[in-house]
Amino acid sequence: MRYSAGYWLKKMKVKSVEFAHCVGLPEQLPPAHLPEVAMAGRSNVGKSSLINSLIQRRALARTSSQPGKTRTINYYLVNEELYLVDLPGYGFAKVSKKEKEKWRKLLEGYLEQRQSLKGVLLIVDSRHPPAAADIQMYQWLTHYQRPLVVVATKLDKLRQRDINPNLKQIAQAYPEAPVIPFSAVKGAGREEIWKQIELLTAQQINDGSNGHE
Repeated sequence: MRYSAGYWLKKMKVKSVEFAHCVGLPEQLPPAHLPEVAMAGRSNVGKSSLINSLIQRRALARTSSQPGKTRTINYYLVNEELYLVDLPGYGFAKVSKKEKEKWRKLLEGYLEQRQSLKGVLLIVDSRHPPAAADIQMYQWLTHYQRPLVVVATKLDKLRQRDINPNLKQIAQAYPEAPVIPFSAVKGAGREEIWKQIELLTAQQINDGSNGHE
């Protein structure tokens, strides 16, 4: 089935959404039949709040003040045509080395090999200078030629005078990716993020591809 230009974005009045899959092992990944856009970022950076804002649900993706709460790859099915994928946060989880190694293999295997993954939203905190872990993830995704968009969260917590300097610093740290400032409180940046998701998934949505490469 083919769609006209802009069809996907126009559809993003989210009509249906469900928590579809919880993946702790590579063999638990669902069939690669639908396009996927993943959310990657440090623990407690606001991935769950971003997902809830995008799908306009208050608490489908659970938020927590405890870093490292998300320990699985969580799939959210939107309009039965797209998966938003919440990846385990990196950086602060207080778990064993064995558990961290399990997460690393799951995360890297997914990002490197997943055929239906069309792009990644790299979530960073707009209040702070780019962290080493975020730069490393950016370089890793760039190396594997994964299309990505940087989303700078918690914009509402910045003083007005700090917004432009902070965003400039973030843009300089990630020179090959668009940077979108975002506030879950005010909804700022939501529509622009959906536009970027449309661009990331346009080829599959427009040509009717089934996700296999």
